[in-house]
Amino acid sequence: MTPTLQILALVVWANGVPVLLRLLLGNRFAHPLDGGRLFRDGRPWLGTSKTWRGLGAALLTTPLLAVLLGVPWLLGLIAALGAMSGDLLASFIKRRLGREPSESVLLLDQIPEALIPTIILMPVLDLSASRVAIVVIAFTLIDLALTPFAVRLRRMLKRIRG
Repeated sequence: MTPTLQILALVVWANGVPVLLRLLLGNRFAHPLDGGRLFRDGRPWLGTSKTWRGLGAALLTTPLLAVLLGVPWLLGLIAALGAMSGDLLASFIKRRLGREPSESVLLLDQIPEALIPTIILMPVLDLSASRVAIVVIAFTLIDLALTPFAVRLRRMLKRIRG
């Protein structure tokens, strides 16, 4: 597997595993990272969808995936830290814009989550700028394809659980 595909897989996983856990567990063990605290604008720092459970899942499982992909676990941890940093940055910005938790904002929900970890790992994986762009574009397309599916699945599971 090429370094471009490896980083793409790590970024997709790091961003997807919190969503997967939310689908499987609902709100169980979902304690908000910001503890419900408000920023000086009166809005939450991050919102209820950014949880310790999701962050922990990404940071614990992405290094395992890295090893399975044949790269050092530390690269997986760095990818997860970068992806989660991008996700948290996007959430902070969305709260400042008055958007609700889990509300989609085209490109803001994709670019930081893929760009930050890929740029951080660019020298380690010897990625060119064009390869970084490929990862960001591919992640954006994957996210845009999977998000509507996850939303429908979440609604369906909510109805089943009552």
